[in-house]
Amino acid sequence: QVQLVESGGGLVQAGGSLTLSCAASGRTFSSYNMGWFRQAPGKEREFVAAIKWGGDSTGYAGSVKGRFTISRDNAKNTVYLRMNNLEPEDTAVYTCAAGRRVGLSTRQEGYDYWGQGTQVTVSS
Repeated sequence: QVQLVESGGGLVQAGGSLTLSCAASGRTFSSYNMGWFRQAPGKEREFVAAIKWGGDSTGYAGSVKGRFTISRDNAKNTVYLRMNNLEPEDTAVYTCAAGRRVGLSTRQEGYDYWGQGTQVTVSS
């Protein structure tokens, strides 16, 4: 069982930056692949980024590639999402997820545990 708690969301102007954190409980965090997803009002949840359990492989949605960076600190049981050059279109609830499927997954079905989410609002 893994419990996930996100933090770091807030209101930022377009072009600004935020770093989201996702703290995990449990002693097996380092064995989970981690992902970030987001859901904007009136839209379906979409994949943002993922990182392999060892941190040696990452994947990004095309819309955030080059602007967002996912990383993890297994000693701290935490995964991060650094978001630069934010755009109003990035406004959404950001949620982290943990899964043990082989390989990185961009699909929600690839993850077993989910946090509650943190709101990110980007003003123009």
